[in-house]
Amino acid sequence: MAKLYFAARALDGLSGHEAGRQLLQQLWQQHMGTELPEIVIASGGKPYFPGEKWHFSISHTKRHAFCVLADVPIGIDAEELDRNIDLRLADRILSPHERAQFDTAEDRRKTLLTFWVLKEAVVKRSGEGLRSYPNHTEFTLPDTRVQRHLDCLVAVVY
Repeated sequence: MAKLYFAARALDGLSGHEAGRQLLQQLWQQHMGTELPEIVIASGGKPYFPGEKWHFSISHTKRHAFCVLADVPIGIDAEELDRNIDLRLADRILSPHERAQFDTAEDRRKTLLTFWVLKEAVVKRSGEGLRSYPNHTEFTLPDTRVQRHLDCLVAVVY
């Protein structure tokens, strides 16, 4: 079973980057008992700890930051539940399987946000980056990897 540690906070005047790094440092010190190791950025843009078995991922919204630290490759993404999203985006990012779920959903905006955070978390886990519209996934909702935290939808994928 994977070891996974999660932290979240309001930005409280910090940038998303600053708040995310604070969360990572907090998690590392709580669970490793040492100073945060060096962070390097891979060629695809994914940050990592060289020479460590631990992986991390950070996400932030306009108001909140989220971080996960794990002993397996991990990805996290978050969106505010009140985010205004253009529902026409579904045409570009959803697979036919996902589109069928979206079309029959009671709350299409929340459904689209749920698919979006799942897709982003998968891309962050892989480290490949978002190179095109992520419409080749086959997620089925509800998905237990998406939870509500601080009025946000948060997906954690490992």
